[in-house]
Amino acid sequence: MAQTVTLGTSPEGPRPSYMYKVVLLGSMSVGKSSLAYRYVKNDFRELLPTVGCSFFTQILDLDEATVKFEIWDTAGQEKYQSVCHLYYRDAHAALLVYDIANKQTFSRAKLWLEELEKKFLPDEIVIALVGNKTDLAAEREVTTEDGEDFARTKGLLFMETSAKSNHQVNDVFMAVVQELLRREKEKAPRPSPHGRSIVELSAGGAGARTRCC
Repeated sequence: MAQTVTLGTSPEGPRPSYMYKVVLLGSMSVGKSSLAYRYVKNDFRELLPTVGCSFFTQILDLDEATVKFEIWDTAGQEKYQSVCHLYYRDAHAALLVYDIANKQTFSRAKLWLEELEKKFLPDEIVIALVGNKTDLAAEREVTTEDGEDFARTKGLLFMETSAKSNHQVNDVFMAVVQELLRREKEKAPRPSPHGRSIVELSAGGAGARTRCC
């Protein structure tokens, strides 16, 4: 799954390191850039529309692994739609972001999911549906239940966030990390009693993606 895997050290022994490409997809002005900026810089800014794609990195030093996120923030304007597939190629995770105060952006997030389903097999990418701008709750057009129900039917992670108030921004990225690492463990060879690694093969695929909340 990860593009690179190396071994680090910890008091408990070797610790793996993974690098994951994460793309943010969604309509213009849903707050994709603000989410990425809040997560990486722990700050909020009213950012200008992204031109093409912007790029962030974040390194997480976790107990079980070191994770480097390459975060690709894509433009939401229609004129960039034809080239966005170049940015999410080889992605390990995607955040489908919509504005809870704009129902049209929720519909657009569903279309983005259709695009991803054309490019990736079900277990090739972790996808989170993110309802941003909970600070605009008084203007809400998409209910939490609408987001939860859609995520459940599609097997997506789901969370509502606010880049402005820093509500659950770290949580949604951490949920993605935990799901990526869970999948790494699932595909890892299992040691045999005789000291050799065993890879179990089955006819069925892995289970559906879990939902964080």
